[in-house]
Amino acid sequence: MARQLIAALEQGGHTVAVISPFRSFARDPAAAGSPALQLAADAEIARITSVWVADGRPDLWFCYHPYYKAPDLLGPGLCRTFGIPYVTAEASYSARRNLGAWAEAQARVLQGIAQAAANICLTRRDRDGLLAGAPQACVALLPPFIDATLFLAAVPEPQPDHLVTVAMMRAGDKFDSFVLMAEALARIANEPWTLSVIGDGPLRTEVMALFADFAPGKIVWHGQKSADEVAALLARASLYVWPGCGEAYGLAYLEAQAASLPVIAQDIAGVPEVVRANETAILTPPGDMAAFAEAIRQLLRDDPQRQAMAKAARRFVRDERSSAGAAARLQDILKTHLEFVA
Repeated sequence: MARQLIAALEQGGHTVAVISPFRSFARDPAAAGSPALQLAADAEIARITSVWVADGRPDLWFCYHPYYKAPDLLGPGLCRTFGIPYVTAEASYSARRNLGAWAEAQARVLQGIAQAAANICLTRRDRDGLLAGAPQACVALLPPFIDATLFLAAVPEPQPDHLVTVAMMRAGDKFDSFVLMAEALARIANEPWTLSVIGDGPLRTEVMALFADFAPGKIVWHGQKSADEVAALLARASLYVWPGCGEAYGLAYLEAQAASLPVIAQDIAGVPEVVRANETAILTPPGDMAAFAEAIRQLLRDDPQRQAMAKAARRFVRDERSSAGAAARLQDILKTHLEFVA
């Protein structure tokens, strides 16, 4: 998403430079409160200050995804010192994280949100979280988007009963989604579907073990693929299936819809932000794998409905979630909140 935002800014006529390689991410509370982290941040602030004094300041500091594990330790102070506007994108704040050493990191995030000339939110959930912590914060919605060129260019040739998913094989929410999907598909194992799994990761062996009891040929493991290869594989599928446990939103859902695939997912986290329920996707109650399985069965058996949803899915991404539209929306946000943007 960060790369997409940079491209959208450049499409709007802005010059974007990554100003620092500094990384504030802390895996645990002890690291978050480490004096060494603050010393490193102070040194980087001093370096950037000397560069700006010599070469001139930028017009804007744009920070992507500050949250309790990775607060922006550089931008707010530099912006105050040099009198330039501060903008965040996909900032995240939740009061339930105000525990122990995380509380100081949370306070930094909240200060940056309050200072920002604009906080660009990709989901309503994020927007509501920011306003709960900083009611006077300036917020603006920019729905998740993708460069859909590859996926729109591929001619859909859906194979009957062909399911597909694209996901990393790692611990946490991703693995939980694989667990739930294996459970759901086991309920309809006698239906004539096949599932293509695109992706790889450290838990590949464990993920494959979840599907070990399915008949040979039911599951096809493709591994990691290039964007071109993913687009081609999506074009040959009929349905995109992924439970979406804990998904912030899931750009893969947008890629699938651009490839004319209806989506089956849970009505959970940020998933509703990237689909149109009952139009481009069927969203089932969280944890209800019987409903998830039945949604798959329903669309496998009702091809006219599947085709109607496929057309709506491609139209939705093309018309409302493309990078061109997002660049225009982002430019409008900056014009609204920043006087120097023409």
